[in-house]
Amino acid sequence: MNSTSYVFKVEQALNIEHATKIFRHNGTRNWLARLRRTRNGEDKPAQTVAISDLSLRVRRGEIFGVLGPNGSGKSTLVRLIATLLIPDSGTITVFGHDVQREEMIVKRMINRVSVDAAFFKKLSPMENLLYAARLYGVNASRARRQVITILTRLGIKERDIYMPLEHMSRGMQQKVAIARAFLSAPILLLLDEPTTGLDPRSKREVQAFVRELRDAHEATILLTTHDMSEADALCDRIAILDEGRIVALDTPAGLKRLVPRTNDHEPTLEDVFMALTGKALVEDEQ
Repeated sequence: MNSTSYVFKVEQALNIEHATKIFRHNGTRNWLARLRRTRNGEDKPAQTVAISDLSLRVRRGEIFGVLGPNGSGKSTLVRLIATLLIPDSGTITVFGHDVQREEMIVKRMINRVSVDAAFFKKLSPMENLLYAARLYGVNASRARRQVITILTRLGIKERDIYMPLEHMSRGMQQKVAIARAFLSAPILLLLDEPTTGLDPRSKREVQAFVRELRDAHEATILLTTHDMSEADALCDRIAILDEGRIVALDTPAGLKRLVPRTNDHEPTLEDVFMALTGKALVEDEQ
């Protein structure tokens, strides 16, 4: 049985069991560690617990949102799923395949979009995406047609597909990053702040394309975002993450029921977020 046929027999797209990720810092190099001296004057190693004993299940075909303040562990969680980081303990499986023991199988199933996407800026979107297509094993002529279809669907004019990326706005470059992820037709798409830097119209175009990818191609999508309205509109369920732990997980409507309704105000996801974390939702500092 190949991995593709196995996917459709597995109801859980993503299964995380008691995952923990700790970043340890060298005491002689890290300023924070130097403040944590032991009594005998030696440096005590400092560490940051990014993900703490986290368990999570995402169903096949679901758009699953992750909200969290700065330093909550959202990007670390995405990197663990994407096999870019290794958990210190616990297990992560994608459609039944372990991200550590079956890394190459998992990589063929997923793709990731982040706010720090890297490109060859002197090349055009077409050239960048044709290069990516070769890495994904997509036929060049087929890839060329897909590039035009996807980028125009995302609101980029066809003439701009052939201009150098360095001449394009940050928002347009982000659209190219999203197109690159779609090009490989992943069955699990990891979107880490995908609409950051986009204008309202571009956000709507990307959000519509995300829904289309799920509905037409049966993709499962994990989305981290700072846009509460985006999470409310797109996500079937949402986990709120704080200090590496899930503090709430439910549908958008279910989360709103956690906050009392007042006479003149219907609870919003922002109200829920503030009530559970006591923190403002602002953009992560990279």
